[in-house]
This record gives sequence, C-alpha cells and structure tokens, in this order.
Amino acid sequence: MEKWSLMTITVLLALTVRWTVSLGSYSGAGKPPMYGDYEAQRHWQEVTYNLPIRQWYFNTSDNNLLYWGLDYPPLTAYHSFVCAYIAKLINPDWIALHTSRGYESQPHKLFMRTTVFVADLLVYIPAVILYCFSLKETSTKKKASICALCILLYPGLILIDHGHFQYPLSLGFALWGVLYLSYDWDLLGSVAFCLALNYKQMELYHSLPFFCYLLGKCFKKGLKGKGLVLLTKIAGTVVVCFAVCWLPFCTDMEQIMQVLRRLFVIITNYLFFPFQDKVANIWCSLSVLIKIKNIVSPQTQLKLSFAVTFLSLLPTCIKLTVQPSLRGFKFALVSCALSFFLFSFQVHEKSVLLVSIPVCLIINEIPFMATWFLLVSTFSTLPLLLKDGLLLAYAVTMLAFLSACVASFSIFEKTSAEDLQLKPFSLSLKGHVSWFKSFPKIVRSLFLLSVTLMGILSLVSAAVHPPQRLPDLFPVSVSIISCLHFLLFLVYFNVVILWDSKNSRSQKKIS
Repeated sequence: MEKWSLMTITVLLALTVRWTVSLGSYSGAGKPPMYGDYEAQRHWQEVTYNLPIRQWYFNTSDNNLLYWGLDYPPLTAYHSFVCAYIAKLINPDWIALHTSRGYESQPHKLFMRTTVFVADLLVYIPAVILYCFSLKETSTKKKASICALCILLYPGLILIDHGHFQYPLSLGFALWGVLYLSYDWDLLGSVAFCLALNYKQMELYHSLPFFCYLLGKCFKKGLKGKGLVLLTKIAGTVVVCFAVCWLPFCTDMEQIMQVLRRLFVIITNYLFFPFQDKVANIWCSLSVLIKIKNIVSPQTQLKLSFAVTFLSLLPTCIKLTVQPSLRGFKFALVSCALSFFLFSFQVHEKSVLLVSIPVCLIINEIPFMATWFLLVSTFSTLPLLLKDGLLLAYAVTMLAFLSACVASFSIFEKTSAEDLQLKPFSLSLKGHVSWFKSFPKIVRSLFLLSVTLMGILSLVSAAVHPPQRLPDLFPVSVSIISCLHFLLFLVYFNVVILWDSKNSRSQKKIS
C-alpha cells in the first residue's frame, strides 16, 4: 500500500507538471500558412479520417503532400485515425476536409492536449514506473519512486511533447522494449521496438543496440543450438510484426514503395542535409567556421556524414555484440543515439530526445553525469522553446528537475572516478595521469561552470536583442556550446562502455 501511495504521488506530480505546461501556447499557433507541428498532427487526423488508406501517402487534390503530408510510418497514421474518430464525435469541424486547415479554438486545443496526455498516461509513464521497480539499485519502494520522479520530471520531453506538441509513443514503445529485455523477454522486447520503429522511423537511432544485443545473446547461446532457435524466433517475430503493421498497404507494390518514398524523404532530410534551424550537432556547429556545403557536393556530404557516424558507433556495437549485457545495452543506446545526433548531416533539435530517454534509464547508475546531460539536452532546444513561448515553463521545469536530482541522488557527492564508472579507465592509465586524484573537484567545477553558462545564455537569449549584423548570435551560441558538451559526453560514454569490467560478470547470466 505504501509503495503505491508513494508512486501515486509521483505520478500525480508528473501529470500536474505536464498539464500545466500544456496550458500555454503551442507550435505555430496563429502563424499561417503552415501553423506548426500542432497543425501537422491535426491535419493527419483530417487526412486519415476523410480519405481511404490507399490515398494517405499519395499526392492528390484532397491530399497536398506539401501541406504537412504524412511522412511517418503506418502506426502514426493509425493513431491519427483513432484520434480523428474521437474528434469527429465531439466536433466534425475539427477534421473537416480542406476547411479545417489551421483550425484554432480552445475546445480543440483541450482535445489535442488531452490526446498527448492520454498517450503519456497509457504508454510512457507505465513503462517508466515498471522500469524503475525492475532495477536492482532501486529495490526499495522509496528508491524506485525517487528514480521514477526524476525521469518523469525530465524537462526536455515535457516541453517538447506537452509544450511544443508531439506524442511520446515511439519513445514509450522503445522503453517498453528495454523493460522486456531486462526480464529476458526477448520476443516481447522485439515486438515493442518494432512498434516504436513503425511509429517513427527516427527510432533507427536505437536499432543497432537492439540488434547487436540480441545477436550477441544468440552468439553466446551458440548458433548451432539454443542460439539458433532464439535467432529464428526473433527474426520471425520481427517479420510478423512488420507484416501486421503494413498489412493495409500491402495491396500492391506501388503502395509500399510510396510509403517508403515518403519515409525515405524524411530519413534523407533528417540524416544527411543541413537543417534550416541551428542544431547542436557537429556539422551545424562547424558551418559557422567552414561552409561545408560550398566546398563539397551533396553526395560527398552524404558519404562523409555516413562514414563518420558509422565509425563513431562501431566500437560500441562491436563490444555489445561480443560481450552482450543489459548494462552495456543501455549505455550503447545512449552512445549510438548520440553518434547519430552529432554526426548525421541533418537532424532536428527535437531528435536529442532519442539520446535523452536512454540517459534517463541510467540516471540511477551515474546520477551526476545523467543529470548534467539531461540539463544540456534541454538547453540545446532553447531556440525552439523561445519560438513557442515556453521560456517560463523552461525555467521552472529545469529548476524543478535539477532540484529533484540533487535532493534524490545527492549528485555532488557522487563525482569520484568510481561513481562515474571511470575506475577501470583510471586503473588502465597506471598512474600516468596525476590529476585523477583531484578528479571529483574538477568535475564539480566544470558542472557549475556549465550550468552558470547555460543560465546566463538563456537569460540573454530571452531578454537581449542580438546585433543587427549577427541576428543568429544567440541560437548559434546555444548550438555550439551544446555541441561541445555533447562531444565530451560522447567520449565519456564510450570510455565507460569500452572499459566496462562488469560485462564479464553479466555474460554468465546470458550463457
């Protein structure tokens, strides 16, 4: 009873914060002709309800793909249809074909916000709670609730989903996948991740860790015995899951190819070509000094970004395949997603959530570094949040999250090399680096400097007009500072993974 009363308070607090943030404005409100992501979600409801499935991804007189055409996998379309069916029962004008474009009213805003709220409540939040109770480090009821509270108060997801406006379903399904794998329910974990991938193709950020971890387990069991059976079962499960999700589009090959073309357009745009906003990845940051697109061709840019991305995540994937462990899998989710975010040639600033959610999963293991990363990841989206009028929500949720982590995990007391999982690395140096003795003090000083810098730049971005000849000064500064942080975090996570001495013990359980 005590367990659920404490967790109930945690959930109610998380829901209250989410609902409060959603009371503000939303992406693109009152800004024709495209209106923003809110209108994109509403328009997909309009299209999926009023048009037959065979027209959902095709450009027609009733479905202008240049106006928020569907460009996500089938599960997103099915979800839009379910929301549209409910919207039709309440007010048909909300999804009327053509005439509902840019529809803005308080009842409709309440409806749309509620759909995100329900998605969070049904998919993402239960996964977080069950995950926290599954952790050995949070075996007590109080520790599990504290861990869940910090994860659920992560400001980035709250501000993007409930402030900016999008749904948490793909991340929620991915989290269910991690949860199932933590119990060795490999088939259910595969199904959950297939659902995530069929909701948003950007879940490809997490695909290699899932693949390498499961393949590594099969290798350890032996590909001539139990391992082969497990591999066959997983492959069959994935095929069946994809077949079910894509079944309505399998009437002819042209339907399948058109859906893939729509997804390929987004994958290409997201992964390889410069984005119009300032994003905290390496290419956008380098473009301040070197205009890469003026030096090399788009094809060369594509090859370069692919090569750098692949090489940056290769060591982690090899280590996970050779030495599969649940702990290594969770760290690999962070490292691989961060490699994609940093080195893919075009990403959206919201893609940082694909890194942040895996970081949330290890907040109990490395609370200091996880808290630091999650603060930086939210800060990196500041230009987007300012455009959406979310400055107050940003400030309050950042302070609330930092306070919760400091109070819950005593993060400033966990900065030793051992606390940061760097003990094996420090031992491998064999005393060649003397500053490891003062490492905790250095790390705490860097953290305080980082938080101070983010606070000052946040205030300046909100209150000061940039010079006329440098109109993008503040967004570019946010992008570069965040990128530098992310590069350091990438090095850190790779060091933890590659020097991880706990994997050898974890392998015995898999065998």
